[in-house]
Amino acid sequence: MIALFRRLLVMIVRLLVGARSDWRGCAPDTRRRIYFANHSSHFDTVAVMAALPWEVRRLTHPVAAKDYWDATPLRRFIAIRGLRAVLIDRKPTRHSDPMERLEHLLTEGRSLLIFPEGTRSTTDDTGPFKGGLFRLAQKNPDIEFIPVYLDNLRRIMPKGSFLLVPITCTARFGEPLRIAADEPRADFLERARAALLALAEPDTKP
Repeated sequence: MIALFRRLLVMIVRLLVGARSDWRGCAPDTRRRIYFANHSSHFDTVAVMAALPWEVRRLTHPVAAKDYWDATPLRRFIAIRGLRAVLIDRKPTRHSDPMERLEHLLTEGRSLLIFPEGTRSTTDDTGPFKGGLFRLAQKNPDIEFIPVYLDNLRRIMPKGSFLLVPITCTARFGEPLRIAADEPRADFLERARAALLALAEPDTKP
């Protein structure tokens, strides 16, 4: 029953937003990876997941904001049962470590999808990245970080809007990057952001 719901969810998302995939700098792979994407709509998570091939999607866990996805039973069901998401408190207590659950999944050979801006943008600009991406890179220097640029998705349901407008969204997957030895936090985060923004323009090659 849950498997059927997951397939149905992917079909609905593809119907609403297209969720096309454009693998520019890498190919789909079932090895553990950390995908990081720009964040402008509530549909970002499901759009990236729908753009992944099934064999990759079944091993990938989105990292989602608990305050939004745990707010209602329906959202919780979609996030946890439909998307296999890990719900993270964006304001953790002093004694909690949101990274612990993520590290456990990586140890099991799973992949993660994160949105390093931390919150949805109200414009087409991609904001500065939070430090969580750097912490994951420091602890997992052997894992590939894959930038994913979501094109056109903000228009379907921008922040503050409750209207759905069917559009065609493309998820562009870029070249893998890894943290360099002793690379400073600011340098790595800016390099990762630059790799993401490099995917903003459609490929015009014939």
